[in-house]
Amino acid sequence: MDMSDEAAGLGHTGDLGPLTPWLEGLATVVEVFALIILISGLARFTLHYISAEVRFRNHKVSAEEMNEGRVVLSKYILAALEVFIVSDIIRTVLSPTLESLAVLGALVAIRSVISFFLEREIADIERERNGS
Repeated sequence: MDMSDEAAGLGHTGDLGPLTPWLEGLATVVEVFALIILISGLARFTLHYISAEVRFRNHKVSAEEMNEGRVVLSKYILAALEVFIVSDIIRTVLSPTLESLAVLGALVAIRSVISFFLEREIADIERERNGS
């Protein structure tokens, strides 16, 4: 290791030998899985949306169906965000630089904020449902 590796990174190059291509592939598979989760959530939300718009003439029932769809979508988004974090951690292990760690930290912070607000929205909708 030369001085440029230490200055740019965390003291090592992140070369994991024969594991590197496997871990890169794994990170890609994890990202695809997270996208599948997001698309599944969108599909379920779409079904709730169509149901709310087409099947129900009663505004209150329609709003309840739409809120249920929002809760479902939010839960899928939260799950996908957690899976994306796993991929980001794997990629940071493969390229352990201060920059990649900073990017990982920023992504985790942003996803934590999104998670906080989605969980709050879910709780608000569930309180509204229960009449509290």
